[in-house]
Amino acid sequence: MSASAKVDLHGALAWPFFEDRHRELAAGVEAWARVHLSNAAHGNSRNEVDATCRHLVHELGQAGWLKYGVGGTAYGGHGDTIDTRAVCLLRETLARHSGLADFALAMQGLGSGAISLGGTHAQKQRYLPRVANGTAIAAFALSEPEAGSDVAAMALTARADGDSYVLDGDKTWISNGGIADFYVVFARTGEAPGARGITAFIVDADTPGLEIAERIDVMAPHPLARLHFANARVPRSQMLGEAGEGFKLAMRTLDIFRTSVAAASLGFARHAMAEGLTRAASRKMFGQTLGDFQLTQAKLAQMALTIDSSALLVYRAAWLRDQGEHVTREAAMAKWHASEGAQQVIDAAVQLWGGMGVQSGTAVEMLYREIRALRIYEGATEVQQLIVGRDLLKSHAAHAAHLAAGDQS
Repeated sequence: MSASAKVDLHGALAWPFFEDRHRELAAGVEAWARVHLSNAAHGNSRNEVDATCRHLVHELGQAGWLKYGVGGTAYGGHGDTIDTRAVCLLRETLARHSGLADFALAMQGLGSGAISLGGTHAQKQRYLPRVANGTAIAAFALSEPEAGSDVAAMALTARADGDSYVLDGDKTWISNGGIADFYVVFARTGEAPGARGITAFIVDADTPGLEIAERIDVMAPHPLARLHFANARVPRSQMLGEAGEGFKLAMRTLDIFRTSVAAASLGFARHAMAEGLTRAASRKMFGQTLGDFQLTQAKLAQMALTIDSSALLVYRAAWLRDQGEHVTREAAMAKWHASEGAQQVIDAAVQLWGGMGVQSGTAVEMLYREIRALRIYEGATEVQQLIVGRDLLKSHAAHAAHLAAGDQS
């Protein structure tokens, strides 16, 4: 990582969203990242990416950063509940240094989040300590070939058979697919139509009938796969929560980690801003620097405005959730604005770097590839817009009903 990307969170950490423990965490992970991620570049071959990701999970676990994504001190977590602000600060910082390091931390939390929220004592005891110390890699298996944004269209089935469930079907776009030790899998059990008939299961990677059907290569390489289940028998003891309650559990998990996607976007944007400032201050043009031009100053100002507004939305959502509030709307706003805004900031940084901005392997070129997926996964921007719009209408209707009831009393 270039020196220009070593950005201090300065003003943001002084905001009342944070406590001293968050400021200490931010300083600690920044110091660790500068040492351990200073040479974070990796090859793009599948084997190289897989090996790097495994190594990062181990290193993040050894350093103690993975425990922030695990709920319950008895199970290796940092606290009794997941501290959303801590997870966001970790992701923002890691994303500034290494997209794959951010990915490694995020997938440990997302892949085990449903166990933290809905697992039995035995399930938590078996899986969570290994997630927290980096000795087991977790994955979250929700998406299917015909059920991405529309989770209720899920087709993978889980049929009760004695003391087991038998899973048949496919999951795709599964991060950590191919290297995970276990998958939290959501399947249709049919208690009710649509989203009300989905149940969650913990499926070990070596379960007979589960195979990696396809490895998927994407523009910012990370482990990704399509899973195929063919008469995969999973013990009832591996069911997470109650039958038919899987969709709610998935949404609760996403409410935690959707805000952290916005934080990662913010980290990418801050890195791009630093690269843009370096270029503007050093590039000589027509007897002056690029930064002396008013057009450049306006572009930098817009980048700064986008970053600060994203940060406010991210840490508002994180703070509210840590206060026990329901944050579906706030998390959706944060992910929507921060991921779309980061794309704009990074694009502006590429423009400032000119031809070098599209040269393979440069910082801004890698950021350009890293950010694109964040506008899609864990709910595409268009889905976030629907979430916000529907929630606003629901709140409006509830307020109108309250006023009407008051008039009648």
